[in-house]
Amino acid sequence: MRLLRILSLGLVVLLLTAGALSAQDEKTLVVGHAESTDSLDPARGYTQTTGIINKLTYDTLVTFPDDSAASIEPALATSWEISDDGLTYAFTLREAMFANGDPVTADDVVFSFMRLKNVQGNPSFLMGDVASIEATDASTVTITLDTVSPAFLANLANTALAVTDAAVVEANGGTDAADAASTDDGETYLNGVSAGSGPYMLASWEPQVETVLVRNENYWGDMPYFDRIIITNIPEAATQKVALESGEIDIALDLTSDQIPSLKGNPDISIFNGAGNIIHFLLMNDDPAVGGPIADPMVQEAIRYALDYEGYKALWGGLTPASPMAIGISSAYGEDHAFTRDLDKAKELLTEAGYPDGFDTVLSYPIFTFQGVNMETNAQKLQADLADIGINATLNPGELQVALEEYRNGQEALGYWFWGPDILDPIDTLSFLPGGIVADRANWTEDIADQSILDLRDQAKIETDPDARLALFEQIQDSLQANSPWAPFLQPAVQTAYRSDIEGYVWHPQWLVDLSLLSRTE
Repeated sequence: MRLLRILSLGLVVLLLTAGALSAQDEKTLVVGHAESTDSLDPARGYTQTTGIINKLTYDTLVTFPDDSAASIEPALATSWEISDDGLTYAFTLREAMFANGDPVTADDVVFSFMRLKNVQGNPSFLMGDVASIEATDASTVTITLDTVSPAFLANLANTALAVTDAAVVEANGGTDAADAASTDDGETYLNGVSAGSGPYMLASWEPQVETVLVRNENYWGDMPYFDRIIITNIPEAATQKVALESGEIDIALDLTSDQIPSLKGNPDISIFNGAGNIIHFLLMNDDPAVGGPIADPMVQEAIRYALDYEGYKALWGGLTPASPMAIGISSAYGEDHAFTRDLDKAKELLTEAGYPDGFDTVLSYPIFTFQGVNMETNAQKLQADLADIGINATLNPGELQVALEEYRNGQEALGYWFWGPDILDPIDTLSFLPGGIVADRANWTEDIADQSILDLRDQAKIETDPDARLALFEQIQDSLQANSPWAPFLQPAVQTAYRSDIEGYVWHPQWLVDLSLLSRTE
């Protein structure tokens, strides 16, 4: 009996030792990031962090190249055909499995897309032009649109259009039924367990603390290098920098521009610095019951003239956008079309609007640092800029999720937020026009908008000729500068630092970084 106990103990020791060795051999990537996740359910999550994570755990029908959005490339779909009238798309699927071994079928695509449409979450607008989706057979999906959509294929590359395992999601409360907005209960499950076919699987998510991903051994594509990825929430850029220098993390996604010079002499650190595509802007509520004086178009124009654009660039680097369309996207105006500060003009407009002595308002914003830009710092500067023309803005900082809720419900009189394009096409700017998801948050509705901007919007939705599109979007940008509830003031530079033994880093305008491309020098 004693011998059996000794043998048993020896076996346990051997197993524990083997486990320890296995853990030591595991290749782990640790990422420092200021988390902004609202949900990991593809039908509901719609933040930059959600995009980073869901790019790893799910696949879309089509995708972009690793380093740009210059073309549309195959992903789960190996090929597609478009009808002559531009309304019908037929996709042929590759042979692929979900992480649990279930085959990816056309029925899964139909379920995923219809669930996205019917849940009516934040990204559901991406399905706005879809009239019907049909599984022609197990490997063919046919999608019919209500109207021609020049950016439809670019839409499909968004991680919100991820293909989920229908059987798993349905077994855990999900539904694609017409009443999914009130009956779908799949979010809780998908916040803890992914149901996709991407290179990684979600192991755990502790909101605002840590997200852990493990490699999907059933992945159909090239197997990623790292066995495990840990994305740890580090809201402060200074803390990210210290953690990177000490080797506690391998990559810091949210450093500020002023931190980069001190890292350049460190042989253990590599740096990426380049133009980003995030627009920081002021939202000025068009509903007088919410915005008060802020709802006046003359006041809105005065605010656009009041901002110290060069000051924001001095703080964070980058560019001054001319509109909510990021410089670098086709048709976007450059800095030569952007506003410059003119306090005399701003005060003149305020006087003409009936506020020669200014007025009081509230500036709402989240306590957050994103890609190295500290929103608290900018809010204080915005407050000072507005004070120069007599607008006294009381700062109203809020916890991210609470502030997001107020913003999305159109409850902020004056809000400071940022926007990354959902679609890497000028048509994304229509989100800021009446009927668009961002315009709704400013209560800029069709019934109060000028007919001219509505006509431009409707033409831009369907125009496919490149020259005609260019002319339309130039007119839209002109209109947004003249009369809109937006004051875009900064398109900051992107700076990412990582340990020098990390290879394969590429910044991407859609999902920021594809962590599955990274490896470590051995």
